[in-house]
Amino acid sequence: MNEIVDPKALFESGAASGTFFGACPHDCPDTCSMLFEVKDGALLSVRGNPVHPMTRGGLCVKLKDYEKRHYHPDRLLYPMKRVGPKGSKQFERITWDEALDTIVTRWKAIIDQHGPQAIVPYSYLGNQGLVHGLNGGDAFFNRLGATVTERTFCGEGSCTAWLLTVGPTAGLDPESYIHSKYIVIWACNSVSTNLHHWAIVKDAQKKGAKVVVIDAYASRTAKGADWHICPKPGTDGALAMALINSIIEQGLVDQDYVDSHTVGFEELKERAAARTPEWAEGITGVPAADIRKLAYEMATAQPVGIRMGVALERHFGGGQTIRAVTCIPALTGAWRHVGGGVTQFPVWEHPYRFDVMCRPDLIPEGTRVISNLQIGRALTGEMPLDPPIMSMMCWNSNPVTQAPETDKIVEGLMREDLFMVSAEHFVSDTASYADILLPAAMGAEMEDMILSWGHLYLTYNTKCAEAPGEAIPNNEIFRRLAARLGFEEENFKWTDSECLEHYVDWNAPACEGYDLAYMREHGFARLKVGTPDDRAPHREGNFPTPTGKCMLKVEGATNFVAPPFRQMYEGFQPGEALDPLPDYVGACESHTADPELAKRFPLNIVSPKSHYFLNSCYANMEDKQKGQGEQFVMISPQDAAARGIIDGDRVQVANGRGAFKGVARVTEDVRHGVVVATLGYWRQLNEGTVNSISSAAFTDMGHAPSFSDNLVEVSHAN
Repeated sequence: MNEIVDPKALFESGAASGTFFGACPHDCPDTCSMLFEVKDGALLSVRGNPVHPMTRGGLCVKLKDYEKRHYHPDRLLYPMKRVGPKGSKQFERITWDEALDTIVTRWKAIIDQHGPQAIVPYSYLGNQGLVHGLNGGDAFFNRLGATVTERTFCGEGSCTAWLLTVGPTAGLDPESYIHSKYIVIWACNSVSTNLHHWAIVKDAQKKGAKVVVIDAYASRTAKGADWHICPKPGTDGALAMALINSIIEQGLVDQDYVDSHTVGFEELKERAAARTPEWAEGITGVPAADIRKLAYEMATAQPVGIRMGVALERHFGGGQTIRAVTCIPALTGAWRHVGGGVTQFPVWEHPYRFDVMCRPDLIPEGTRVISNLQIGRALTGEMPLDPPIMSMMCWNSNPVTQAPETDKIVEGLMREDLFMVSAEHFVSDTASYADILLPAAMGAEMEDMILSWGHLYLTYNTKCAEAPGEAIPNNEIFRRLAARLGFEEENFKWTDSECLEHYVDWNAPACEGYDLAYMREHGFARLKVGTPDDRAPHREGNFPTPTGKCMLKVEGATNFVAPPFRQMYEGFQPGEALDPLPDYVGACESHTADPELAKRFPLNIVSPKSHYFLNSCYANMEDKQKGQGEQFVMISPQDAAARGIIDGDRVQVANGRGAFKGVARVTEDVRHGVVVATLGYWRQLNEGTVNSISSAAFTDMGHAPSFSDNLVEVSHAN
């Protein structure tokens, strides 16, 4: 690597100074509105926008000193080429012309020999912007004819289940929870991953609302609840079906709402008849009396709000679990009330024009699809592909820590015949295997609007700081590549501002009175979809389903991935027939499903997000590492004693897919038979990470990941 340069010394004089609107670009539902303090083109500090109703002036521990990430001494500043072995982090500086010419020359040679599908794009929500984020490279790779990737790290199975049941509705407004009298946070550690919604929940709690957290361990959020219910991992579907059973058996169904605004109640009632609280107790470990109490309170303490977390999908039966939970507010009539119903992703009512962003019309007929979760299998040849993958470009993602079966990913990235391109901020675990590194701009260095999947605001981000070195925004990278490849479509020539004009449907009713000029002047805008104090979108039904009703039963449904997560491509959808009704579907790796495997690996592992990292972002920064602590494994006193482990011991967590090491935290916060290790630690700074043991098997819907469907054993590290 070249000599470290202080990026602040690289700005041109006379650049911008003042306070500017910003937006957090990270993969978080809060999508905070921020204020950037800039002097002479340098970002001095950030703070939460005090007038934004969700952000309310506060930022999380990850983002509050965002400027330190912009000017971290390890920041990638110039295009680089690999000069040592893959993974060695030996690079030397080159020009942008050399970098882009190398990429285009190599890609043309691969296309000539193997065809364009031998090239695969790999991205996710490391940047959540409309221009520079998840879908920002889709039009380019669709035009190139590359393999289409399904990007299903987080929430995509939930999306499938949600769309089948209630359609593309934003559901219960997160701000309306202030009016809820009873709040259920199900599989979401809000304190660490949805902090600004947690503030609203706490305000409601102070007004008298009861807060129930359902989670497989005592998270920070569970400890702030009035009642923590702790099912065994992968059994939430049994709990949800037993709640449906008990609501019906206790005569608590809002029959008028059900008769008027649902489809399939009698069939669901018949399905749920055998799913008693006693049946569920044997599966979940939650006492039957507690299940009946929860059912009674969820039916009678209206308005009742349910906040579902993405962790609810992360075992084989996760899609069915989401369907069952999503049915509950219709059975109880919770949708009648402001503050009643269920929240999944409010993004469904945002007026984003994904077809314009992605240009699926450019995809050649017959183009294949692979999953980003199974990239290790694809790169190593375990997945038979013709043509094989000969090049991968990665941006906004770090699969070596974030994707499952990471040992296979590393093996694939080590291939000498694989041409790897990475656009990054740092030499991450994944970027260390690149042949060409491209320095990407960060938040304050580019114009964008940030996709919001956790509230009902449009959020604008100003380009106000000069990018250090030769870093450029993602979209500029694709513009330059498109020009070199001779792509003449108009969208490849749009400026970032022009992209924003086209990527939002400013004529939609939700945008009445708003345009890009308004966003630049105000920084954010609440969509015109009702206010937190009056929004009850399904008071009279009006679900955006084919029937206009909540679909407790869906005839003829087949499995699919929501199009924005697969470049808006409709070809080669999964297509398996789905059960018309929700039900409990157990985990694949469990003592019940695979007792022989459980003899070797008797512990369930849960891998939630880290408090101080945003996925793998910030995990290379010393202050965040200090706050988070070294990689750890939470284990119950009973399980620790059985293995001769005491608090602070260095331990290894292993199964047939791989292993990682960490420090044992012996704690009552996890139940017997369960261990917890958080996500995001960098492999190059640790001995393996938690996804070394994760399976790349899909769950039942949406090709979602099975991060919580894994058995392991824990032993002393040495």
